[in-house]
Amino acid sequence: MFGGWCCTLLCWLTAGCQSLPSLPASAEPLTRIQPKLGTFVSVTVYALDTPETQAAINAAFAEFDTVDQLLSIHRTDSALARANAGGPVNTELHDVLKSALEIARQTEGAFDPTIRPLADLWGFIKKDGYRLPTAAELQSVLPKVNYRKVNLADGRLRFAAEGMSIDPGGFGKGYAVDRAIAALQRHGIHNAMVKAGGDLRVIGLPPGRQHWAVWIEDPEKKGRRVEVQLTAGALSTSGNYENSFKQNGRRYGHLLDPRTGRPVDEVAACTVTASTCLESDAYATAACILGVKRSRALFGKQYGLRFVMLTGQVIELRSPPPSRR
Repeated sequence: MFGGWCCTLLCWLTAGCQSLPSLPASAEPLTRIQPKLGTFVSVTVYALDTPETQAAINAAFAEFDTVDQLLSIHRTDSALARANAGGPVNTELHDVLKSALEIARQTEGAFDPTIRPLADLWGFIKKDGYRLPTAAELQSVLPKVNYRKVNLADGRLRFAAEGMSIDPGGFGKGYAVDRAIAALQRHGIHNAMVKAGGDLRVIGLPPGRQHWAVWIEDPEKKGRRVEVQLTAGALSTSGNYENSFKQNGRRYGHLLDPRTGRPVDEVAACTVTASTCLESDAYATAACILGVKRSRALFGKQYGLRFVMLTGQVIELRSPPPSRR
């Protein structure tokens, strides 16, 4: 059950040592927090507090604004909004969408970037006006949710059904974290963590330590957080505990199974480690939909997985650590 929540439950360690800049083991991190992409983003770096370091942190935050201009579906002038409406797909957007659609294929559609019509039907997009759809309503919307009906070719997005679109909710923040990390590296930062909600990625290590301490939220909101020791790559947690509503004594969460249109009913949360945050973000969603057995079969050897079931049971599937990039 919940035994051991205060202990370190996961540890992905890599062989060998990584060179660190000349900072003492007692060095304190520099951390700044800003609201971005509908959540709070924190940038933590271990470096001397110089104008150059502050410029690097500014550049990391700026990447979230760039991704908003690229992927937001809440603004009509974003590249994705224009592409969803039939406009051209630029090179960067093409690469991001190609990655998202490939993950959809690898997860057998459990992660599906065309999920928006279902999320709208349930009221999860605006987090207001929650409602329990009828079976007839679900059947009318399900044909609009299927990544296989998306064709990304010749610089355009084409959908096989009216009312379809790409929603970045399952990969956008992860991609923004990846871009922010890349910006820090371009500015000479070697040891840092960027966190956006439940998505984060690290480079290097804190001085004098062998890992980053990452705390995972308790799905029951009872303060029993779990420490994950992360030494490289990205980590994302997806769960039904943030965006949900109750009706007739039952809780309905925002993680919807694209195949049925209904919320998942076995997994409370899943944490995934991967090389990039776009991957960990998308695969965490897929794992919640697929459950333990199918996730293990499809990608359990490539990614670290930790499940918290609605029963309270904790199931961990360890994998080789993500590579340092």
